[in-house]
Amino acid sequence: MADLRVPEKRFRPELEGVRAVAALLVAVYHIWIGSVSGGVDVFFIVSGYLITTSLLSRMVREGRINYLENLLGLAKRLFPLAFTVLAVSAVLSIFVLPLSTWRQTIAELFSSMFYFQNWQLANSAVDYLAQNNTASPFQHFWALSIQGQFYVTWPIVITLVYLLATKILKTPVRKTLLAVLTVIFLASLSYSVYITAVNQPWAYFDTFARAWEFSLGGMLALLLPYLKFPDRAHLIMGWAGLAIIAFTGMVLPVSTVFPGFAALLPTGGVILIIIASENGQAFGVQKLLGSKPFQYFGSISYGFYLWHWPLLVFYYAYFNTDTVTTPAGLTILGITFILSVLTIRLVEKPVREMPIKHSKKRLSKVLVALMAPAILIGLSWSVFVQASSSSEPVTIEDNPGARAVLENIQPAEDAELQPDFLSAKEDLPTFYSNKDCFLTGSVSSKLKECSFGVTENPEHVVALVGGSHSGHWFPALEAIAEELNMRIDVYNKDACRFSSGDFDGQLDEACMTWNDNLQERLMAEPPDLIFTTATVNSGDTVPKGYINKWKEFEGIAEIFAVRDNPRMKTDPTICLDGSSVEECSVERSKGLANVVPWENTEGIPDNVTFADMSEYFCTDDTCPPVVGNVLVYRDKHHLTTLYSQTMGPALREHLEPALENLN
Repeated sequence: MADLRVPEKRFRPELEGVRAVAALLVAVYHIWIGSVSGGVDVFFIVSGYLITTSLLSRMVREGRINYLENLLGLAKRLFPLAFTVLAVSAVLSIFVLPLSTWRQTIAELFSSMFYFQNWQLANSAVDYLAQNNTASPFQHFWALSIQGQFYVTWPIVITLVYLLATKILKTPVRKTLLAVLTVIFLASLSYSVYITAVNQPWAYFDTFARAWEFSLGGMLALLLPYLKFPDRAHLIMGWAGLAIIAFTGMVLPVSTVFPGFAALLPTGGVILIIIASENGQAFGVQKLLGSKPFQYFGSISYGFYLWHWPLLVFYYAYFNTDTVTTPAGLTILGITFILSVLTIRLVEKPVREMPIKHSKKRLSKVLVALMAPAILIGLSWSVFVQASSSSEPVTIEDNPGARAVLENIQPAEDAELQPDFLSAKEDLPTFYSNKDCFLTGSVSSKLKECSFGVTENPEHVVALVGGSHSGHWFPALEAIAEELNMRIDVYNKDACRFSSGDFDGQLDEACMTWNDNLQERLMAEPPDLIFTTATVNSGDTVPKGYINKWKEFEGIAEIFAVRDNPRMKTDPTICLDGSSVEECSVERSKGLANVVPWENTEGIPDNVTFADMSEYFCTDDTCPPVVGNVLVYRDKHHLTTLYSQTMGPALREHLEPALENLN
């Protein structure tokens, strides 16, 4: 059986141009448009095309792929620039980024070093508790992580296919590889379409949802000799491909619909360019993309991609802004270009030119030396953060929190603010430490239940239900559980309110199913009291979905509904790192409705008791981020565990009468 034709082996300068366009698009979209362009998908299919071509040629020629030499070859191309950028960015992060972002930044530093940043971000993207994280200077390493995973696994795929074809099936190698790549393409694309539909934030970073792009590049490498069309068609295809790549980010909301079918658009653009360039015309796109300026920029595109993002993040942090002016953006691009040229000449090129076959030990030592600074900085930084986090016990005298309002306790003037900025993001209610007690960012509607407080022979049972804005009241309830002889049953699904309405699609199908399951559970074994939120943000009425849900429990269980807390205009853990409490506060009129919402709402059932705790969040004029020397919020709108704990006595004044009325 004849095998597929082998394409003519030649340098393809237009691919350097494609890389140049993709890298520039990524940077421009990040800096000025604040979105993503689809440029990384271009990198993926180009990598699939080139690596498949290279590995297959080596396999057919030598009958094997030296895995160690292949890894060293990859390392000497990837590590010098990557670890230089990681080390420099880590040092700058210490001096520029707010303390509250350090833990997240350290975690992303290590995940970037070891090429699993995409999985780190996938978990953060679907983790509601992490969705208020700020962008780290290492976030762009997610794409490099996926590429790294591809580079490591592809030689194994090629080797297995070669053995399958030559030793078992006795079939032509190229045709067998095409069949395998087609299966990978179809399986990965099918999975990508599915996971994008049900959990797009996860899908965006999922290696398996992206594998089809690399496989498609490999399929193109095998089929290219057969893809010939009339000259005029090649001319049109090439320029159309470039236009598709350039405008994908404008046509599609890439960050919210990719990968799935939508990613076929930019990858299709690359395919059109490669086919057209293989049969280039006098005025074809290859003339532009293969020109010396494009080739040169393509040769530094890896460095350009690596440097642009941390520079942008440091600009945001240093100037305390979330927008970039035109002059500032051009400056960032200019500095990115200069750093790319310098680091490629001084760091990457000397290592890249080192031979592998006869100097493995020397090359390995050089690579370890290049990696060491980033690793040592990361380890030292992590140790410092752990040692610096406050472990001193908090006293009422120094940090009364809400008790400063309730009991007029004034904190000592020299007392340190608690929790400290290094620990604030981690200051979560204790039930979050047990994955069996809550659902977060999950497509699951499975009910999870955990009990706390007085779990044996309690006088009262309180069901804490809803999302994170119910959950952050848990420390307050736990603080008074013993006093009230109360068991707390936690039913928590983050980003899911206890409601019969979906708030115009804000609550997904899994949330609504979870609500149905929860209602069935609570009706089967009713608690004495259902603790939930009464309002959303600064709304001036009680949501109808809440009321309808409460009505379902008339004659079955009492509802205790607490008014929602205000939102801050910026994350206080970041704002307070360089500004005063007054500058980080919001006006009361913007944080809370002027009227008490339930006094402005009709149809409220008789089984509801409301609690307005607004005096512990706002004065007559403002809503500050610090009360009683305690940081109120760990992000823009979630309470710190410590402040919630100090709310315990104030909450008891509302909750105890409601429980007594049950008797």
